[in-house]
Amino acid sequence: MTLGIILLIFLALAFDFLNGFHDSANSIATIVSTRVLSPRYAVIWAAFFNFLAFFIFGLHVANTIGKGIIDITIIDKAIIFGALVGACGWNIITWFLGLPTSSSHALIGGMIGAALVKAGPRALVWKGIVKTVSFIFISPVAGLLLGLGIGIGVYWIFRKSTPSKVDHIFRKGQLVSAAFYSMGHGGNDAQKTMGIIASLLFSAGLLGDKFYVPLWVMIACYMAIAAGTMFGGWRIVKTMGQKIAKLKPVDGFCAELGAAVTLFISTSFGIPVSTTHTITGSIMGIGSLKRLSAVKWGVAGTIVWAWLLTIPCSAAISALAYSLVRTVH
Repeated sequence: MTLGIILLIFLALAFDFLNGFHDSANSIATIVSTRVLSPRYAVIWAAFFNFLAFFIFGLHVANTIGKGIIDITIIDKAIIFGALVGACGWNIITWFLGLPTSSSHALIGGMIGAALVKAGPRALVWKGIVKTVSFIFISPVAGLLLGLGIGIGVYWIFRKSTPSKVDHIFRKGQLVSAAFYSMGHGGNDAQKTMGIIASLLFSAGLLGDKFYVPLWVMIACYMAIAAGTMFGGWRIVKTMGQKIAKLKPVDGFCAELGAAVTLFISTSFGIPVSTTHTITGSIMGIGSLKRLSAVKWGVAGTIVWAWLLTIPCSAAISALAYSLVRTVH
């Protein structure tokens, strides 16, 4: 294993850490904003269940990222470098602006940008890209509908209970829903970095003639995303927890559970969805259950624009990084 490959593996793990850091807001925003847990204990809770996903999920998403977005035969160190720089760059920009965008789509955009510069449109695996891009729209809608549906069911079941009793029950219930959501987050997002590292190792001939994800890569990626979650992306917590809709513990439970179900299903089918899009849609769903005006649609509109710009912007940063590194070499 050359020094260049080792450095790229560390860059990939840095992206994974940044993914956890950026997306920790998704895991803890509702549980912090409803004051069920303090920020310190919330990130520890989320990070633990991020890593626990290692024992639960397969590697379907890792395989999609590794060989289902761009032609694996054209992958080299420069493409991996460009993809990671594009993804990390966009994550840092949106974290600074407090926008909950998708680390997953930033990585996919990064891969697309570098591949287009190297080999043109023939380098793209359109089936995987179309499936992923379609879930920019499907996952938040699924989250919204599930959050809304679970909310309707829960509100009906507890319609005769006092507000204090409901609050007491769901302050405990949110611990469970946040745990499931964090497992879904770790299971889907850590696998994206696994796919990148495995494709790098495969392109360098270090995996033989068969693509697979080594055990040490799996463990390293789960540890990196859990560590990133521990540090937390506090700028985004405020946007997710309070700016979209005001939440009570029962609302947080419904939103997290709806998003968790979406993530578990998507991961089982190997679809690299955005955990950000999913939980945001779910929060909108439970917020709109009270009344449509409870959701701050102006903030939601700004977030959606950031979602739509993620793949092209990260692709542009990646293309520039790839071009620069090829010029140097």
